[in-house]
Amino acid sequence: MKSHSNPNRPRRRLRSAAAFAAAASVAATVLMASPAAQANLPADKPATTMPAPTPGFPLPTVHTQEAFDPAANFTSKWTRADAKQIMAQSNPNVAPGVNSMSPNVTMPEIPKDFPAMNDDVWVWDTWSLTDQNANQISYKGWDVIFSLVADRHAGYGFDQRHWNARIGYFFRKTNADPAKDKWNYGGHLFLDNTSIGNTEWSGSTRLMQGDHVNVFYTATTFYDRAERNAGGGGIAPDAVIAKALGNIHADKNGVTFDGFQHTKLLEPDGKLYQTKAQNAGFAFRDPYTFEDPAHPGQTFMVFEGNTAGNRGSYKCTDADLGYRPGDPHAENTNTVNTTTGSWFQTASVGLAVADNKDLTQWHFLPPILSANCVNDQTERPQIFIQNENGQNKYYLFTISHQFTYADGMRGPDGVYGFVGNGVRSDFQPVNNSGLALGSPTDLNLPANNPSGNQSAQQNGRQFQAYSHYVQPGGLVQSFIDNVDGVRGGSLSPTVKINFAGGVTQVDRSFGKNGLGPFGYLPTNVRVGGEGLYK
Repeated sequence: MKSHSNPNRPRRRLRSAAAFAAAASVAATVLMASPAAQANLPADKPATTMPAPTPGFPLPTVHTQEAFDPAANFTSKWTRADAKQIMAQSNPNVAPGVNSMSPNVTMPEIPKDFPAMNDDVWVWDTWSLTDQNANQISYKGWDVIFSLVADRHAGYGFDQRHWNARIGYFFRKTNADPAKDKWNYGGHLFLDNTSIGNTEWSGSTRLMQGDHVNVFYTATTFYDRAERNAGGGGIAPDAVIAKALGNIHADKNGVTFDGFQHTKLLEPDGKLYQTKAQNAGFAFRDPYTFEDPAHPGQTFMVFEGNTAGNRGSYKCTDADLGYRPGDPHAENTNTVNTTTGSWFQTASVGLAVADNKDLTQWHFLPPILSANCVNDQTERPQIFIQNENGQNKYYLFTISHQFTYADGMRGPDGVYGFVGNGVRSDFQPVNNSGLALGSPTDLNLPANNPSGNQSAQQNGRQFQAYSHYVQPGGLVQSFIDNVDGVRGGSLSPTVKINFAGGVTQVDRSFGKNGLGPFGYLPTNVRVGGEGLYK
């Protein structure tokens, strides 16, 4: 399917998209009894194969992709042996600052003269209005997206936006030209002082029955926002996962929302997921809900978490390292536990299941992925279900930073992916490493932090984009952070990755040299307000 192959030819593309949407609607109706019919609009197949082992490096961990019951006490591991493949597949001989990664996993370079999406707010983490199967919804002729936003003119800096974040929304006509027509800013989604917490972080938004929407979000409370804005602060915030049920309206003038009622859903328990008392820097955020065709009638949520336990108390295990018996390049568990500090990195992707159809009551299930002793952040996780050769494959996508890797690990800011046969699987990292898409980076140089000091030798686009969101058809949206010293706060050009069989590849035939229009989040299903639940 090449429905997104020519984004710079909008009239032809939009006619093709409309025709596809109509066909997809009919197909979904006819094939509703088939689990494959509820899979995502698939990505195109890559033209490459799984990378071969590299001499001088350990082999990746063997993962079976076997599926388990969602409630089973099994957590797949992204191991040190897996993550070592990132460097194994990187070029050690580039000149300092030149991108060392394969073009198959490197995001094309964003130009420095990028346009501002909005002159009044910075824009970062972004997601679409979707249904329970992650279809992107055109509502009564309007495309709608949701973004974290912060006031550009409030006196604080770009890197201080995080504790001033609100969820805003944008809309534009479905038949707009994405290369020319800007998104219309609708303002803050929620009325002031009505959300749970004083800061709103990422989540997902689902269209329900009629004109109702459920907004799942991270409700964060900062107790020292003024001090932070002044350059100080440091009190750990609280974070819970919440939802808001409200109404969407659309007419010839645009889209509005009202009537939101907020409900706290989940807070970390200290048994499966780390709490603030256990670690002031704990992660508990980014709810993404979906339905699994293998378990009809149930709604699941993935989210970012950390392995429960007091910070620094974790000890790396042989399973976390994941080396094959007798591998001459394997690390020793005792050495890792006594010399590296890797036990401080305990990222996980959590799983929860709804207990009612109103989606107001949930309970935790064990994490579906841990990155213990590998990385400390697995942000904005998504489940992408793709039919491959008559079988649904479950791709878990998440994002991470280069500076959150454990000692001895190295990778870029970008998208990481894992594939299995179910929502709980022995996930195999894509490309054997987990890296699906990264900003151009010389991985031979030490890791940098986008908010801190950066090596003058490093590639100027190492932080060009972050907070990637994988869309139907393999399109990937992100926001611009830092392009060779120019700070962003606007949506990036959309790129496209082709993936199947656990292999991913950047599609450089998409758009112009691999870059599509800025902020391109096309819809693939058109409805007038009909969803699934009340």
